[in-house]
Amino acid sequence: MPDPVLALDLGGTKIRGALVHGAGTPGPGAAPHLERVAEVATPATAGPEAILGAATQLAEQICSGARVSAVGLSSAGVIDSGRGRVTHATASLAGWAGTDVRTPLEDRFGVPVSVLNDVHAHGLGEARFGTGRDRASMLLIAVGTGIGGAQVIAGRAVLGAHGAAGHVGHVPVPEAEGVPCPCGRTGHLEGLASGPGIVRLARRLGADASVHDGHSLAAAAAAGASPALTAYRTAGLATGRVIGGLLNVLDPEVVALTGGVAEVGGAWHEAVRCGIAQEAMDVVADTPVLSATAGSHAALLGAAARALDEMPA
Repeated sequence: MPDPVLALDLGGTKIRGALVHGAGTPGPGAAPHLERVAEVATPATAGPEAILGAATQLAEQICSGARVSAVGLSSAGVIDSGRGRVTHATASLAGWAGTDVRTPLEDRFGVPVSVLNDVHAHGLGEARFGTGRDRASMLLIAVGTGIGGAQVIAGRAVLGAHGAAGHVGHVPVPEAEGVPCPCGRTGHLEGLASGPGIVRLARRLGADASVHDGHSLAAAAAAGASPALTAYRTAGLATGRVIGGLLNVLDPEVVALTGGVAEVGGAWHEAVRCGIAQEAMDVVADTPVLSATAGSHAALLGAAARALDEMPA
């Protein structure tokens, strides 16, 4: 059996890793296998050296006694995959912009290291092994703490000229007019329709102090509370409008929805469908919009697949 790939997914809250077997281009009935899955809290405020130290320590724990063929790293931030460097990042990881994330791992493990943005890795994992499997193209929309996306064509993630492709949350939408966005601008989808954005919207609409996070918001909506339901519907409509516009531009074969908000269901999903119908041209209006199926390790699968793609023949 070929040596596995060490896959790491480095996010603002936690670092997750695993040994991944069988992450190459899947054949009929083939599925990857993960072992030694582990995670550790990200020392997000401690700076790049501490963050990379925690990732390396976790990787050493996972690899103990095992040989690996490559390392696939999925990381938060805008990634220059060619140089293995973070070019832009939010304040969720202190000092992360400008960090060389490839060299320390290459020096430690002595194998090729591939670096990919976390949503691009998630999209690639979903396209290869989930909803996009056997499809020529797929658009992933991830709606959670933030809103991101990834377009995958013929099994390869579209990264863009600057590594920034897929920032779906920073598309302007009328419902978000005047709403601050984490990027520093106003009127973008993420400020309104991310998980925290929906909570803030519900509070503006009159939700009481018990609604303070995604869980309490979902519970309020399930109980029929009007501010929570209205917030989900407004955010869902705005998200659907953006998806409908992207269908007009990208024309993917399928759209996969993932993230904590997408898992809530109910009023949000109904509003997303209405938003898509409002904006999508007739020729793309029937594009399947499905729940993602690759699971919570999709980014690890995508990071491993990318690492194998980049290995010399």
